[in-house]
Amino acid sequence: MIKFKMTMFSIILLFGSSFMTKSALADTPGCVDTQILGPKLITDVCWDCIFPIRVAGFDISGSANSAPSNASKGWVCSCEGDGEIPRIGVPLSMWEPARLVEFQRVPGCMGALNGMTMDGAFDRVFQGVHSTGETDTGDSSFTHYHWYAFPLLIMLDMFVNRDCSSDGYSDFDVMYFSELDPTWHNEELAFFTHMESAAVTSVAASAACVADAAASTAGKPIQALFWCAGAWGNLYPIAGVDAAHNGVLDFTSLYKSRVLAALHRRGLAWRTMGSDAMCRGKIDVILPKTQYKFTLFHPIPETKSSHVMGESTIRWGINRTIPSVGEDPTYMVWRWNECCNT
Repeated sequence: MIKFKMTMFSIILLFGSSFMTKSALADTPGCVDTQILGPKLITDVCWDCIFPIRVAGFDISGSANSAPSNASKGWVCSCEGDGEIPRIGVPLSMWEPARLVEFQRVPGCMGALNGMTMDGAFDRVFQGVHSTGETDTGDSSFTHYHWYAFPLLIMLDMFVNRDCSSDGYSDFDVMYFSELDPTWHNEELAFFTHMESAAVTSVAASAACVADAAASTAGKPIQALFWCAGAWGNLYPIAGVDAAHNGVLDFTSLYKSRVLAALHRRGLAWRTMGSDAMCRGKIDVILPKTQYKFTLFHPIPETKSSHVMGESTIRWGINRTIPSVGEDPTYMVWRWNECCNT
């Protein structure tokens, strides 16, 4: 029997947020409750996307083609133990649903937290350009994002134990708000946190992204082209502004790549792939593109398949938005997690 574990914070949100947010929702049209905490935890998850499960270097289930090409294939591992005596273990690897990222036009709207709003508090922090979070300003797009810890397998007590949580998170929790990040609102400020953008935004560098777009659409992003987000566009600047877009899923897909790149640069997202990351995640300031894949969780979920970073929305995003009420997508972020099971 699956036992669902929740923090007291989550329980309060689940049963009490309808009373907490009723007036806020009435005053803020467009803030939609995405109903994450509920039956969707079972019905709207692509459970086949966990596979393959790799034990001691061998795939015991699923297709080997869906594992990252640079994933470890070792058959034994060890981690430091008490008294500096190493503990010998068996490598266990799989795709892990680890994070949620939601994009919101309304500042402070927490769709994953039952549609709770912050009553305009965030909108008063940064006044000026893009403070309203509009997704379409004619020639550019902008939206806020919220980043959540979402270790679903541990929350449901399935497959893995807490020792295989590479970053220690074991419950649903809020981790980051773009409303409080000035670099997300301003491209010039973002440049100083990612100064390599001066070298990878040239015409030649952008032309190289054509190859990454083709490879990503085939399911194999090119890690060497770290400045490219495949068919979604150029990863730089790492800010919430896109000069050209073809739809909600297109520019929010580009943004979720930029979110991951920014969090990796700040040490807030870790590398969980590779033989050196089996005992604990490693800080990697360059986005490991092949470590991640995604599924759309709201408004119309992907439950049969996933998409890799840069994969064209033509392959997975057709007819997955709903006018007005379904234009603030929420994505589940999957990462390839390699653990030394001792």
